[in-house]
Amino acid sequence: MKLWEKGYKLDQFVEKFMTGDDPLLDQALISYDCLGSMAHAQMLAKIGILTASECKQLVHELSHVMQLAEAGKFFIQPEDEDVHTAVENALVSKLGDAGKKLHTARSRNDQVLLDLRLFMKNQLLQIAKEVLNACEILCAFAEAHQSIPVPGRTHFQRAMPSSMGLWAGALAESLLDDLHLLEGSYLLINQCPLGSAASYGVSLPIDRQYCAELLGFQTVQNNVLYANNSRGKFEAAVLHVLVQVMNDLSKAATDIIIFSAPEFGYFILPEKFCPGSSLMPQKRNPCPLELIRAKSAVLQSLLLQTLEIVRALPSGYHRDFQETKRPLMQGLEVTHLSLKVFSQLFAELKVDKEACIKAFTPELFATDQVLQLTRTGLPFREAYKVVAKDPYQVSEVDPVANILAKKHQGATGNLGLELSYAKLQGYQKWIEVESGKWDEVLQKLLPS
Repeated sequence: MKLWEKGYKLDQFVEKFMTGDDPLLDQALISYDCLGSMAHAQMLAKIGILTASECKQLVHELSHVMQLAEAGKFFIQPEDEDVHTAVENALVSKLGDAGKKLHTARSRNDQVLLDLRLFMKNQLLQIAKEVLNACEILCAFAEAHQSIPVPGRTHFQRAMPSSMGLWAGALAESLLDDLHLLEGSYLLINQCPLGSAASYGVSLPIDRQYCAELLGFQTVQNNVLYANNSRGKFEAAVLHVLVQVMNDLSKAATDIIIFSAPEFGYFILPEKFCPGSSLMPQKRNPCPLELIRAKSAVLQSLLLQTLEIVRALPSGYHRDFQETKRPLMQGLEVTHLSLKVFSQLFAELKVDKEACIKAFTPELFATDQVLQLTRTGLPFREAYKVVAKDPYQVSEVDPVANILAKKHQGATGNLGLELSYAKLQGYQKWIEVESGKWDEVLQKLLPS
């Protein structure tokens, strides 16, 4: 039975079009829908809509649905339309009128908002853990290879001495900034929309703060109309963070692809990550890295989809919002998998130190020669002109000594990795705290 059913049937073809892939996508939301319903049931009991006995029965049966879903034994059928209908129909079939009472003061609009907020919170914490793991691997790589020089490039032309430590440390710091963005988007979505109903609240004395506390939200999303207006906006905020993460992985992947080519040979990729060619027997292809790079473009398209879907909508709920669920879920899955693959591959990446040192030629030290001349009192512009006459005749320097001699903050001889490690510890603590809050929600809502 449809939650909106009132005596007539929809055209089956049009109904199938409208339902789309929601029954499949909503499988990921079953547990969150049940938890939201447990909190709502307790609130309805608090204001006298449900009896204590009815509330207990509902919570117990919702817990049973969660167990079935986790065991792969609860499925949303196309005729159910969505997770909310499937769960309510299961409750009604077992509990009768108690199941029919549960939807009091609630709309599928605020239900799906709630389900997605809980889903996003949980998924963001999982992605934060993977970003943290990638950062730890990058920092360890930077520390282990900080004395290995490599030509630095601008405009992809040979520029100045760099190091493997500087390169990996830069990637780590960028991902740490992504964690900062992730924490911000987590704070944004950590608002409970339950009680906003169909955008305009209800005429019962519901306790929205009570539901928010039961579900572990930091606050209630106050304005009931904005709660529904924010759908798509909040998903886009999450996707924006994922785009930043994937762009960083793409940059790292491209660097590794280029500099593992025989013409450079700075990196050695493990064979087990590199499939071959069906035609050319000598080939070992960096396919996982190429796919990460391609998937970063997919993430940008998912963000654009979401922004465009909600861009011109008037206030209030619209069925258009349904189309923001798929790009959100796809973006979270792609980013999570890409991070795991990247970390696994990078942890086994090797560096050919001899190839790195062999790549140095005199002109890479031209800027250092200019700066050395300024120490004699020669103005920088004059020193620049002196060296520019023949930058390829600059006195060659030991590249290892060169990079280690640059001691100012953040340079090759002073990577400041302790700053990154300190940030890592801070984000680790934040993840632990928020994960602990999720555990508290489960303890409060699930029957003992």
